[in-house]
Amino acid sequence: MTFAIIRDISENDHEPILFINEESVEFLSPLTQHSFRSLQREAAYRRGVEIEGRIVAFLLAFREGANYQSANYRWFAERYSRFLYVDRIVVDRRYQRSGLGRLLYADLFKFAYESESERITCEFDIDPPNEASQRFHASYTFRMIGTQKLNSGKIVAMQELEVAALR
Repeated sequence: MTFAIIRDISENDHEPILFINEESVEFLSPLTQHSFRSLQREAAYRRGVEIEGRIVAFLLAFREGANYQSANYRWFAERYSRFLYVDRIVVDRRYQRSGLGRLLYADLFKFAYESESERITCEFDIDPPNEASQRFHASYTFRMIGTQKLNSGKIVAMQELEVAALR
């Protein structure tokens, strides 16, 4: 039987993280060793799912006040004084639709509640559409609070979920 372990990301995880990020890069920004180290240092939540000794999914989230220049993060920072922003949740293609994203979100929700976050925020592409992410977030009753057009030409749906609604 294969067990999934949720744990903090370490230096040894960079190679598999960069690989699975690249698999889904059409929905994410690319990562290099350097950019990932920077994100990892700033992230309040940086955890992954390990199966058979290898990270096969990960989630990075940032609190208010992070030194993070993402246009999407800044959009939320301009509107909220307290929030937890999901920058990326990525699952290795071999494990998609196996519940690993839900495991990470359950762990993130616990973290958000325990750290007294008021809301969890995120975005997903609506032009071109990322239908899997749209369905995934709708199942948690995230609500759209706006849209944003990025320099790349993509349009994203800005989402929020109040932590109080998780209890």
